Amino acid sequence: MKKLNVFILLIISILSNANVKMPLIFSDGMVLQRDKQIPVWGFADANENIEIHFNKQIKKTTADKNGKWTVNLNAEKAGGPFELIIIGKNKITIKNVLVGEVWICSGQSNMEFQVFKTMNAEKEIADANYPMIRHFGVAQDLSGTPKDDLKQGKWEVANKENVGNFTAVGYYFARKLYSELKIPIGIINTSWGGTNVETWTSREAFLNSPDFKAMITDLPVMDVDSISKLYAVKMKERVEKIQGTPVNADNEVSFKETTFDDSNWGELNTPDLWENQPLGNLDGVVWMRKTITLSAEDLKNKAVLSLSKIDDEDITYVNGIEVGKNTVYDTKRVYTIPSNILREGTNVISIRIVDTGGGGGIYGESSDLKITLGTKIIPLDGKWKFKVIAVKTALSPNSYPSLLYNAMVNPLVPYAIQGVLWYQGEANVWRAKQYKKAFPLMINDWRTKFKQGNFPFYFVQLSTFDEFGGNSQKGSRWAELREAQSETLKLPNTGMAVTTDIGNAKDIHPTNKQDIGLRLAAIAMNDIYGKKQVHSGPTYKSEEIKGNQIILTFDNIGSGLSTPNNNELKGFEIAGADKVFHSAKAIIKDNKVIVSSENVKNPVAVHYGWADDDTNINLFNKEKFPASPFRTDNWEMITVNEKYQVSK
Repeated sequence: MKKLNVFILLIISILSNANVKMPLIFSDGMVLQRDKQIPVWGFADANENIEIHFNKQIKKTTADKNGKWTVNLNAEKAGGPFELIIIGKNKITIKNVLVGEVWICSGQSNMEFQVFKTMNAEKEIADANYPMIRHFGVAQDLSGTPKDDLKQGKWEVANKENVGNFTAVGYYFARKLYSELKIPIGIINTSWGGTNVETWTSREAFLNSPDFKAMITDLPVMDVDSISKLYAVKMKERVEKIQGTPVNADNEVSFKETTFDDSNWGELNTPDLWENQPLGNLDGVVWMRKTITLSAEDLKNKAVLSLSKIDDEDITYVNGIEVGKNTVYDTKRVYTIPSNILREGTNVISIRIVDTGGGGGIYGESSDLKITLGTKIIPLDGKWKFKVIAVKTALSPNSYPSLLYNAMVNPLVPYAIQGVLWYQGEANVWRAKQYKKAFPLMINDWRTKFKQGNFPFYFVQLSTFDEFGGNSQKGSRWAELREAQSETLKLPNTGMAVTTDIGNAKDIHPTNKQDIGLRLAAIAMNDIYGKKQVHSGPTYKSEEIKGNQIILTFDNIGSGLSTPNNNELKGFEIAGADKVFHSAKAIIKDNKVIVSSENVKNPVAVHYGWADDDTNINLFNKEKFPASPFRTDNWEMITVNEKYQVSK
């Protein structure tokens, strides 16, 4: 009987191995790229004969010795639905296949940002009825080596049941394209919040780059489990050195009590993500404590505790009693404190924070971190005590290069696409100067891998966000990163959507993704789809110094430079040889901008929008596209010496 069972299992194993298998991207509801050769690939037995049927085409091939096979279908016109049939020792029928325009949407959280979080989300979702727009959501995954297939993912139709979870930027872009072209649009969303550009770039690209080769040459290729264990050990060692105490949960039950002595704990500036502080890129569990003193008079009033935002999860205690908890990283915490909890004298706020990935800690506006007692407000910003009790052993995408390329991009190669939309950079502001090399490296890497020439690569310039209070006087990492993005336009067939006017200085995730989609679509309509139009705001071209004035000329002025409601131009600064910038008067004359300041008699340089928070800048063209921030000097910036490093 045992022999029979073994024989049956062997037959089942042989039959299952013999089946042709398709990558997840080839599934019901998919969109194929029109007017371009269409690669179709999959897996089978070694040397298995494969036959592909699509529309009126029949193609044949044979799997190689590793069981991999590829055929190239001839270019097809937009249309459908069709069936894609794959025949080997078994038969697969993929249904409801459309042919149209396919765009990959990638980057970090602002590309990941879903439709249901955008402004007017309820109406946008209710109005979604676009059966010709399809969205493929790539499941988040990591790998130390390039993978052949995705972890998970499926094609979904843009309707009110599905669209809320689509990438908002990608959906609003696709919707505009569909309104103009009236053909199927497919968007492939492969994005992960908080990630740097290096994790989206292949190992081969780094090895072939003189700027990065030394960084990766001696770095071993490891599986994710090995990397995770090594990463966790190094992170634990680093954290223990910073906080001065072991990373463990000993006596954790007492951390919420007023009697607990936290004098040997470390301190964090609050509100601010700990990634911006010596604690660095930590994912795990951290306790934070703040001690305040209240009077008897304070206790007579209703007490409300405001903790700004906490990334990701919190359980909050006051004097040892739980007063609230939340698991949504970008939601403000506002907890009512029951009247019997506070006491005259010393009171302790204790928060157990779980950071599952990306940023971590209490963040947001200082004004949102407080206790309100009737009309009295007690600020809670400043130093908080902290202790890390657990380091997440799961790997962070940023802890090792190429992890997301391997798992979330390589399995898509060589799917036929029209181009890529990219929204990322926030995670690279610390190394903004190096981004001038790293970002073009990634773009060229993807173009090399997909083997479809210099396909369009359009990206979103970072909008305003007052992360560090950076400006011309002390330097601005965000301004430097925007400059790096602008310089990437030197690559062929690239485009950039400027978003200075639609950001939110207090929120790294602005909710107006509609205009971003429209601006990206304007570039595509002009460059690809034959509908010539103004699709960019003014970009700095040159300067001329005349006495105490600097005269600036611009490209992409459309039908002329302007400022909304003929307001005074804002955001211009001017400096002399001392490199000290002063706020400047700026006027538009003959489609040029003339900049001057009574504080600078012999000017040599101009800055425009050179700050983390560039909310108030207001130079546009008459088509209402904003000018990109810029500088006319080449003076050394604050990120000049910051380099990407990997713990080997």
